[in-house]
Amino acid sequence: MTRVVLLGAGGAMGREAARHLANSKHIDELVLSDLVEASAHSTMKEIGEVGQLVSVEKCDVLDPVAIRQLLESADLVVNCAGPFFRLGLPTLEAAIDSRTTYLDICDDPEPTIEMLALDEQARMAGVCAVVGMGASPGLSNLLARRAASELDVIIDCFTAWSLDSSTTTAADNSELVDKSGEPSGAVIHFMEQIHGVVPVVEDGILVRRPPLEAVELTYPGVSDGTGYVVGHPEPVTLHKSLAIKGRSANLVLVKDGGTAAFLKGLQRDLDSGSIDLIEAGRQLVAPSLTRTAKAALGSLQLDGSGQLPPLFALVTGLKDGKNATVSCHVTSLPHGMSGATAVPAVIGVDQLLVGALPPGVHPPEQIFNPERVLTMLIHYCPTEVVNVDALAPVVAVWH
Repeated sequence: MTRVVLLGAGGAMGREAARHLANSKHIDELVLSDLVEASAHSTMKEIGEVGQLVSVEKCDVLDPVAIRQLLESADLVVNCAGPFFRLGLPTLEAAIDSRTTYLDICDDPEPTIEMLALDEQARMAGVCAVVGMGASPGLSNLLARRAASELDVIIDCFTAWSLDSSTTTAADNSELVDKSGEPSGAVIHFMEQIHGVVPVVEDGILVRRPPLEAVELTYPGVSDGTGYVVGHPEPVTLHKSLAIKGRSANLVLVKDGGTAAFLKGLQRDLDSGSIDLIEAGRQLVAPSLTRTAKAALGSLQLDGSGQLPPLFALVTGLKDGKNATVSCHVTSLPHGMSGATAVPAVIGVDQLLVGALPPGVHPPEQIFNPERVLTMLIHYCPTEVVNVDALAPVVAVWH
């Protein structure tokens, strides 16, 4: 009997993950857990009748006794409970103590660094843990690895996702606000990652720099476009996984200069302390007329993403001593932010349940085969895709 615990089952990502996990042929028992028990019950009601046993257990992840008791009899735990800067590390520590296979959708670089530091503990306990298996990070890491496989030496590596595309952002407003009407955990996370300093790679070394720097990109087969640096785990892990020699960062794509100016306005106010993360999130969800007007005035100095794809990896380097640029993007994704995030996690769970489990704490690109994951992703895409090359085309240009 394979028993899987899903944490954060009442949230948008958790509900979407639960819907697919409930139909996995590799899971015999699914436990839906949330701090708000009623939310988990609501998710169970949405799932309806399934062939496996589904139950609900309330749990406060920050209660060290409760979380360990919950995981004691579990084979695998899927962590969709955010924010990860509060809940990621204690959950992984509990999984290691209870010797439970672990997978999460963490998109915050700081807890990613903290959780990767538990690698030796996980190895000693014989626990396999995967950190950051969503769309970005997750699929983005695998796209980067797929592109990098065309090169001998990796110089620069940028991953990017669109703030405006329906394939990578909220399908509706319910994903932007919680049940009380306040900004969701995903929105608060984004606000956290556009101010202060965030990890990026320069000259092959992980450093911290202010976010929202404009990065001009030339994408093979597509017109040029601009992305803006945000804090994300991809450069934290890819600079080691791919042995990057130059720059690496995760970028947010915005359709026009007005959106970029709006984000920079939030950044200035967050950095000055005139607003907090909650208020910044409120402004993102429901912008004030004053803030919108100021953004319009600043829009002429900033560029948008042009025709850049909504989720991609762009890698430069050397092949047989020649300079090359290699791109890889997805042409279709499950709908909305929750679908694009939860489905890769579900695919990751299936891979962990049927494959060998190397102990330690791993980023997605170190443990999952990109072609295998992308092949499974095809079955979840809303548009017809014939094969992996059609879903995630790789284009190389030699200089």
